[in-house]
Amino acid sequence: MENNTEVKEFVLLGLTNAPELQFPLFIIFTLIYLITLIGNLAMIMLILLDSHLHTPMYFFLSNLSLVDFGYSSTVTPMVMSEFLIGNKVISYNASAAQMFFFAVLATVEKYLLASMAYDRHAAVCKPLHYATTMTISVCARLAIGSYVFGFLNAAIHIGDTFCLSFCMPNVVDHFFCDIPAVMVLSCSDRYVSELVVLYVASFNVLLALLIVIISYIFIFITILKMHSAVGYQKALSTCVSHIIAVSIFYGTIIFMYLQPSSSQSMDTDKIASVFYTMFIPMLNPMVYSLRNKEVKNAFKKVSDKAKYSLGSVF
Repeated sequence: MENNTEVKEFVLLGLTNAPELQFPLFIIFTLIYLITLIGNLAMIMLILLDSHLHTPMYFFLSNLSLVDFGYSSTVTPMVMSEFLIGNKVISYNASAAQMFFFAVLATVEKYLLASMAYDRHAAVCKPLHYATTMTISVCARLAIGSYVFGFLNAAIHIGDTFCLSFCMPNVVDHFFCDIPAVMVLSCSDRYVSELVVLYVASFNVLLALLIVIISYIFIFITILKMHSAVGYQKALSTCVSHIIAVSIFYGTIIFMYLQPSSSQSMDTDKIASVFYTMFIPMLNPMVYSLRNKEVKNAFKKVSDKAKYSLGSVF
Protein backbone atom coordinates (compact mmCIF):
# COMPACT_ATOMS: atom_id res chain seq x y z
CA MET A 1 0.00 0.00 0.00
CA GLU A 2 1.35 3.38 -0.97
CA ASN A 3 1.87 5.71 1.97
CA ASN A 4 0.07 9.01 1.29
CA THR A 5 0.63 10.40 4.78
CA GLU A 6 -0.43 14.00 5.27
CA VAL A 7 0.09 14.06 9.04
CA LYS A 8 3.51 15.37 10.12
CA GLU A 9 2.85 15.23 13.85
CA PHE A 10 0.44 13.73 16.36
CA VAL A 11 -1.26 15.34 19.35
CA LEU A 12 -1.48 13.18 22.47
CA LEU A 13 -4.60 13.64 24.61
CA GLY A 14 -2.70 12.37 27.65
CA LEU A 15 -4.13 10.85 30.81
CA THR A 16 -6.38 13.73 31.82
CA ASN A 17 -7.20 17.29 30.83
CA ALA A 18 -8.26 18.32 34.36
CA PRO A 19 -5.99 21.30 35.29
CA GLU A 20 -6.15 20.56 39.02
CA LEU A 21 -4.65 17.10 38.45
CA GLN A 22 -1.72 18.12 36.24
CA PHE A 23 0.80 19.10 38.93
CA PRO A 24 -0.10 16.32 41.47
CA LEU A 25 0.21 13.72 38.71
CA PHE A 26 3.53 15.24 37.62
CA ILE A 27 4.85 14.83 41.19
CA ILE A 28 3.57 11.23 41.42
CA PHE A 29 5.02 10.13 38.07
CA THR A 30 8.31 11.91 38.77
CA LEU A 31 8.67 9.96 42.04
CA ILE A 32 7.74 6.71 40.27
CA TYR A 33 10.32 7.38 37.55
CA LEU A 34 13.07 8.24 40.06
CA ILE A 35 12.35 5.08 42.07
CA THR A 36 12.41 3.07 38.82
CA LEU A 37 15.76 4.51 37.74
CA ILE A 38 17.39 4.15 41.15
CA GLY A 39 15.99 0.65 41.74
CA ASN A 40 16.96 -0.81 38.37
CA LEU A 41 20.37 0.85 38.15
CA ALA A 42 21.11 -0.19 41.74
CA MET A 43 20.16 -3.79 40.89
CA ILE A 44 22.49 -3.77 37.87
CA MET A 45 25.38 -2.29 39.89
CA LEU A 46 24.81 -4.72 42.76
CA ILE A 47 24.95 -7.71 40.42
CA LEU A 48 28.12 -6.37 38.78
CA LEU A 49 29.89 -5.67 42.09
CA ASP A 50 29.06 -8.85 44.03
CA SER A 51 30.72 -11.99 42.65
CA HIS A 52 28.17 -14.20 44.47
CA LEU A 53 25.54 -12.84 42.10
CA HIS A 54 27.46 -13.80 38.95
CA THR A 55 25.05 -16.63 38.19
CA PRO A 56 22.62 -17.25 35.30
CA MET A 57 19.62 -16.11 37.33
CA TYR A 58 21.19 -12.74 38.13
CA PHE A 59 22.57 -12.38 34.62
CA PHE A 60 18.98 -12.47 33.34
CA LEU A 61 17.85 -10.23 36.19
CA SER A 62 20.45 -7.59 35.28
CA ASN A 63 19.18 -7.67 31.69
CA LEU A 64 15.61 -7.40 32.98
CA SER A 65 16.57 -4.33 35.02
CA LEU A 66 18.24 -2.79 31.97
CA VAL A 67 15.11 -3.38 29.88
CA ASP A 68 12.83 -1.97 32.61
CA PHE A 69 15.04 1.11 32.82
CA GLY A 70 14.87 1.50 29.03
CA TYR A 71 11.18 1.06 28.40
CA SER A 72 10.15 3.20 31.35
CA SER A 73 12.41 5.93 29.94
CA THR A 74 10.74 5.56 26.54
CA VAL A 75 7.38 6.68 27.92
CA THR A 76 7.55 8.34 31.35
CA PRO A 77 9.64 11.48 30.57
CA MET A 78 7.19 12.45 27.82
CA VAL A 79 4.26 11.99 30.22
CA MET A 80 6.04 14.17 32.78
CA SER A 81 6.55 16.82 30.09
CA GLU A 82 2.84 16.69 29.22
CA PHE A 83 1.91 17.39 32.84
CA LEU A 84 4.54 20.05 33.51
CA ILE A 85 4.55 22.22 30.37
CA GLY A 86 1.55 20.86 28.49
CA ASN A 87 3.64 19.70 25.53
CA LYS A 88 1.45 17.04 23.92
CA VAL A 89 2.73 17.29 20.33
CA ILE A 90 5.01 14.56 18.99
CA SER A 91 6.44 14.47 15.48
CA TYR A 92 5.65 11.66 13.05
CA ASN A 93 9.24 10.32 13.20
CA ALA A 94 9.43 10.65 17.00
CA SER A 95 6.20 8.70 17.37
CA ALA A 96 7.61 5.93 15.17
CA ALA A 97 10.83 5.88 17.24
CA GLN A 98 8.92 5.74 20.53
CA MET A 99 6.70 2.95 19.24
CA PHE A 100 9.71 1.00 17.94
CA PHE A 101 11.78 1.11 21.13
CA PHE A 102 8.78 0.40 23.32
CA ALA A 103 7.87 -2.66 21.21
CA VAL A 104 11.49 -3.87 21.28
CA LEU A 105 11.88 -3.59 25.05
CA ALA A 106 8.43 -4.94 25.95
CA THR A 107 9.06 -8.02 23.77
CA VAL A 108 12.55 -8.53 25.20
CA GLU A 109 11.05 -8.49 28.69
CA LYS A 110 8.64 -11.29 27.77
CA TYR A 111 11.44 -13.54 26.54
CA LEU A 112 13.76 -12.68 29.43
CA LEU A 113 11.03 -13.76 31.85
CA ALA A 114 10.69 -16.97 29.83
CA SER A 115 14.48 -17.50 29.97
CA MET A 116 14.40 -17.00 33.74
CA ALA A 117 11.64 -19.61 34.01
CA TYR A 118 13.80 -22.07 32.06
CA ASP A 119 16.71 -21.25 34.38
CA ARG A 120 14.55 -21.95 37.46
CA HIS A 121 13.41 -25.22 35.85
CA ALA A 122 17.03 -26.31 35.38
CA ALA A 123 17.92 -25.28 38.97
CA VAL A 124 15.01 -27.10 40.63
CA CYS A 125 14.39 -30.10 38.37
CA LYS A 126 18.01 -30.98 37.47
CA PRO A 127 20.19 -29.41 40.16
CA LEU A 128 23.11 -31.81 39.60
CA HIS A 129 23.27 -30.87 35.91
CA TYR A 130 22.57 -27.16 36.43
CA ALA A 131 26.18 -26.04 35.88
CA THR A 132 26.41 -27.92 32.58
CA THR A 133 22.89 -26.93 31.45
CA MET A 134 23.03 -23.19 32.14
CA THR A 135 26.52 -22.45 30.79
CA ILE A 136 27.74 -18.96 29.86
CA SER A 137 27.14 -19.66 26.17
CA VAL A 138 23.57 -20.90 26.80
CA CYS A 139 22.76 -17.80 28.87
CA ALA A 140 24.27 -15.53 26.21
CA ARG A 141 22.25 -17.24 23.46
CA LEU A 142 19.01 -16.91 25.43
CA ALA A 143 19.66 -13.22 26.11
CA ILE A 144 20.70 -12.47 22.51
CA GLY A 145 17.68 -14.41 21.24
CA SER A 146 15.41 -12.27 23.42
CA TYR A 147 16.81 -9.08 21.89
CA VAL A 148 16.61 -10.49 18.36
CA PHE A 149 12.94 -11.40 18.85
CA GLY A 150 12.37 -7.91 20.26
CA PHE A 151 13.85 -6.16 17.22
CA LEU A 152 12.05 -8.44 14.75
CA ASN A 153 8.72 -7.91 16.50
CA ALA A 154 9.18 -4.13 16.59
CA ALA A 155 10.21 -4.01 12.93
CA ILE A 156 7.07 -5.90 11.91
CA HIS A 157 4.81 -3.62 13.96
CA ILE A 158 6.43 -0.39 12.77
CA GLY A 159 6.35 -1.47 9.12
CA ASP A 160 2.77 -2.65 9.51
CA THR A 161 1.61 0.60 11.19
CA PHE A 162 3.49 3.23 9.23
CA CYS A 163 2.78 1.73 5.81
CA LEU A 164 -0.72 3.10 6.39
CA SER A 165 -1.79 6.59 5.36
CA PHE A 166 -2.57 9.08 8.10
CA CYS A 167 -4.86 12.02 7.44
CA MET A 168 -6.54 14.47 9.76
CA PRO A 169 -7.55 14.23 12.58
CA ASN A 170 -4.19 13.48 14.18
CA VAL A 171 -5.25 13.32 17.84
CA VAL A 172 -4.03 10.17 19.64
CA ASP A 173 -6.34 9.24 22.51
CA HIS A 174 -3.49 8.03 24.69
CA PHE A 175 -0.52 9.37 26.65
CA PHE A 176 2.07 7.77 24.34
CA CYS A 177 2.19 6.37 20.80
CA ASP A 178 0.89 2.88 21.41
CA ILE A 179 0.26 0.82 18.28
CA PRO A 180 -3.57 0.43 18.52
CA ALA A 181 -4.06 4.09 19.48
CA VAL A 182 -2.08 5.33 16.46
CA MET A 183 -3.36 2.75 13.99
CA VAL A 184 -6.99 3.73 14.59
CA LEU A 185 -6.21 7.19 13.11
CA SER A 186 -5.31 5.78 9.71
CA CYS A 187 -7.48 6.78 6.75
CA SER A 188 -6.48 3.54 4.98
CA ASP A 189 -8.15 0.17 5.24
CA ARG A 190 -6.44 -1.20 8.35
CA TYR A 191 -8.13 -4.61 8.59
CA VAL A 192 -5.03 -6.55 7.50
CA SER A 193 -2.73 -4.40 9.65
CA GLU A 194 -4.87 -5.00 12.75
CA LEU A 195 -4.82 -8.75 12.08
CA VAL A 196 -1.01 -8.65 11.79
CA VAL A 197 -0.77 -6.79 15.13
CA LEU A 198 -3.10 -9.31 16.78
CA TYR A 199 -1.35 -12.40 15.41
CA VAL A 200 2.22 -11.20 16.00
CA ALA A 201 1.45 -9.92 19.51
CA SER A 202 -0.44 -13.14 20.34
CA PHE A 203 2.44 -15.27 19.05
CA ASN A 204 5.02 -13.47 21.19
CA VAL A 205 2.90 -13.38 24.32
CA LEU A 206 1.69 -16.97 24.06
CA LEU A 207 5.06 -18.47 23.06
CA ALA A 208 6.89 -16.82 25.95
CA LEU A 209 4.03 -17.60 28.35
CA LEU A 210 3.94 -21.23 27.19
CA ILE A 211 7.63 -21.59 28.05
CA VAL A 212 6.94 -20.15 31.51
CA ILE A 213 3.92 -22.41 32.12
CA ILE A 214 5.66 -25.60 30.97
CA SER A 215 8.72 -24.77 33.07
CA TYR A 216 6.62 -24.23 36.18
CA ILE A 217 4.52 -27.36 35.63
CA PHE A 218 7.74 -29.40 35.79
CA ILE A 219 8.98 -27.32 38.74
CA PHE A 220 5.81 -27.93 40.78
CA ILE A 221 5.81 -31.64 39.93
CA THR A 222 9.41 -31.84 41.17
CA ILE A 223 8.59 -29.87 44.33
CA LEU A 224 5.61 -32.12 45.13
CA LYS A 225 7.87 -35.19 44.89
CA MET A 226 10.30 -33.78 47.44
CA HIS A 227 10.18 -35.54 50.81
CA SER A 228 12.32 -33.01 52.62
CA ALA A 229 10.52 -29.94 54.01
CA VAL A 230 13.78 -27.97 53.81
CA GLY A 231 14.25 -28.88 50.15
CA TYR A 232 10.61 -28.04 49.46
CA GLN A 233 10.96 -24.58 51.03
CA LYS A 234 14.28 -23.89 49.29
CA ALA A 235 13.00 -24.90 45.86
CA LEU A 236 9.83 -22.85 46.27
CA SER A 237 11.65 -19.77 47.58
CA THR A 238 13.88 -19.61 44.49
CA CYS A 239 10.78 -19.23 42.29
CA VAL A 240 8.50 -16.94 44.30
CA SER A 241 9.97 -13.62 43.08
CA HIS A 242 9.89 -14.74 39.47
CA ILE A 243 6.30 -16.01 39.77
CA ILE A 244 5.19 -12.62 41.16
CA ALA A 245 6.98 -10.71 38.36
CA VAL A 246 5.55 -13.00 35.66
CA SER A 247 2.00 -12.79 37.08
CA ILE A 248 2.04 -8.98 37.19
CA PHE A 249 3.56 -8.55 33.72
CA TYR A 250 1.60 -11.16 31.76
CA GLY A 251 -1.65 -10.44 33.58
CA THR A 252 -1.53 -6.82 32.44
CA ILE A 253 -0.37 -7.62 28.89
CA ILE A 254 -3.08 -10.23 28.34
CA PHE A 255 -5.70 -7.84 29.71
CA MET A 256 -4.48 -5.10 27.37
CA TYR A 257 -3.93 -6.83 24.03
CA LEU A 258 -5.62 -10.22 23.92
CA GLN A 259 -9.22 -9.14 24.29
CA PRO A 260 -11.62 -7.74 21.67
CA SER A 261 -11.29 -3.98 21.28
CA SER A 262 -15.07 -3.61 21.59
CA SER A 263 -15.02 -4.95 25.16
CA GLN A 264 -12.78 -2.24 26.64
CA SER A 265 -12.73 1.53 26.80
CA MET A 266 -9.78 3.80 26.08
CA ASP A 267 -9.78 4.89 29.75
CA THR A 268 -9.30 1.25 30.76
CA ASP A 269 -6.46 0.99 28.23
CA LYS A 270 -4.78 4.05 29.71
CA ILE A 271 -4.98 2.75 33.28
CA ALA A 272 -3.57 -0.62 32.24
CA SER A 273 -0.86 1.13 30.20
CA VAL A 274 0.18 3.24 33.20
CA PHE A 275 0.54 0.02 35.16
CA TYR A 276 2.77 -1.84 32.72
CA THR A 277 4.80 1.13 31.46
CA MET A 278 5.50 2.74 34.86
CA PHE A 279 4.56 0.55 37.82
CA ILE A 280 5.95 -2.80 36.62
CA PRO A 281 9.47 -1.40 35.93
CA MET A 282 9.36 0.12 39.42
CA LEU A 283 8.04 -3.03 41.11
CA ASN A 284 10.43 -5.59 39.59
CA PRO A 285 13.56 -4.48 41.55
CA MET A 286 11.47 -4.37 44.75
CA VAL A 287 10.06 -7.86 44.16
CA TYR A 288 13.51 -9.35 43.58
CA SER A 289 15.23 -7.44 46.39
CA LEU A 290 12.61 -7.71 49.16
CA ARG A 291 12.02 -11.45 48.67
CA ASN A 292 15.58 -12.53 47.92
CA LYS A 293 18.11 -13.20 50.68
CA GLU A 294 21.06 -13.26 48.26
CA VAL A 295 20.24 -9.75 47.03
CA LYS A 296 19.78 -8.52 50.62
CA ASN A 297 23.13 -10.01 51.67
CA ALA A 298 24.86 -8.52 48.62
CA PHE A 299 23.37 -5.11 49.37
CA LYS A 300 24.55 -5.35 52.98
CA LYS A 301 28.09 -6.28 51.86
CA VAL A 302 28.27 -3.42 49.35
CA SER A 303 26.88 -1.00 51.95
CA ASP A 304 29.44 -2.12 54.55
CA LYS A 305 32.27 -1.73 52.04
CA ALA A 306 31.05 1.75 51.12
CA LYS A 307 30.83 2.77 54.79
CA TYR A 308 34.33 1.40 55.44
CA SER A 309 35.73 3.26 52.41
CA LEU A 310 34.11 6.51 53.49
CA GLY A 311 35.31 5.99 57.04
CA SER A 312 38.90 5.48 55.91
CA VAL A 313 38.77 8.64 53.79
CA PHE A 314 37.42 10.88 56.53
